[in-house]
Amino acid sequence: MPATILVGAQWGDEGKGRIADWLAAQADIVARFAGGDNAGHTVRVGDDTFKLHLIPSGILHERARCILGPGTVVNPLTLLREIEDLARGGIIVTPERLVIDPRAHIITPAHIALDGANERALGAEKIGTTNRGIGPAYSSKAARTGIRAGEMLDAERFGDRIQKAIAEGDHVLQSIHGLAPIDNADAKTASYVDAARRLAGYVADGVLLIGEALEAGKRVLCEGAQGTLLDLDHGWYPFVTSSSPIAGGALTGLGFGPRYVDRVIGAAKAFSTRVGSGPFPTEQDGAVGDRLRGTGANPWDEFGTTTGRARRCGWLDLVILRYAARISGFTELILNKLDVLSGFDELQIAVAYDIDGQRTANLPYDLDAISHAVPVYETLPGWNDDLTNARTFDALPEAARAYIQRVEAFVGVPVSAIGVGPARDQVVLR
Repeated sequence: MPATILVGAQWGDEGKGRIADWLAAQADIVARFAGGDNAGHTVRVGDDTFKLHLIPSGILHERARCILGPGTVVNPLTLLREIEDLARGGIIVTPERLVIDPRAHIITPAHIALDGANERALGAEKIGTTNRGIGPAYSSKAARTGIRAGEMLDAERFGDRIQKAIAEGDHVLQSIHGLAPIDNADAKTASYVDAARRLAGYVADGVLLIGEALEAGKRVLCEGAQGTLLDLDHGWYPFVTSSSPIAGGALTGLGFGPRYVDRVIGAAKAFSTRVGSGPFPTEQDGAVGDRLRGTGANPWDEFGTTTGRARRCGWLDLVILRYAARISGFTELILNKLDVLSGFDELQIAVAYDIDGQRTANLPYDLDAISHAVPVYETLPGWNDDLTNARTFDALPEAARAYIQRVEAFVGVPVSAIGVGPARDQVVLR
């Protein structure tokens, strides 16, 4: 059973990129199973920091072959820029290292324009998307009008399809939103045709490659994007993404069955963060939130890799973590950023909600109930020690160990590793 699935256990931004980087050292294939360049995975190697939005984090390990699976949506221009950025950092991305499955869908200029138009139309009720065209691309996929990556193999026909998509997008922008048509349409089409020619060599049957690898007993790492509470079916709808970032999404997004899976790893922070709109029961608006967020001067601070937006911050919510563990069947948790909690005299963790006088330790599915949820906190002692040099569990202060053990007891899942800094080696393994 050689497949490992890595899932975000909160709202995304849990540090999945650095976890994938650790796991990729032993992987033969690292495959993205959902989302697009709305993801932002930051991996720090020595003095170099790599910010990946689309290419799997395994690209930093020479032995790993990386795949963008059928469940992803791909902006060809973003992908080329990322390949070029990696080359400047000394990472050469060849078709032997990166595969685009032909079933993956293409994000067009129309999708990007419509994403922004839809958000503006929602006004105060906007979802808080990244405006990268992700939702409209998945909408086209579901409507069976999308363009798939395999069409890049015929660049001229691909250009005709892009041109048609822009024209159809213009019609919606003008007739429904009252906006101007997409500017520089011919130039945008030409850039997509050029991208198709340059990326054609990367298109190959990723489902076949993964299937053959699993049958041969090779290790496949399934790298997720976003987090459980952004899942289209199981998140806090409508403040969700347009794909399935939970463990089940890895199977449908890559095309293999559950009998191959032996590890399902939930990634979480030692506190909670969220980007975008929607409920956040444990959010802290004052000094605590500012302390958890940082100033933005450090790459470790809480500002979005993709958008640059300041993240909303709050105390750890164990109700959410237990829900995520149930939905995906976590075999273990990896908890990042424990070092950020150093210096607090006391720490709060949510163990239940009070909703209109009724207490529950289970996650509500109704958005109205969630919006009225008041967290019930348990107080734990803090610590002042610098954790960044700790490499064993026993090297952590007693209060930090107790914090981890409380998470394990409530969620019912062991914590197998703890991030204590941004560098690749700043991890406590258990």
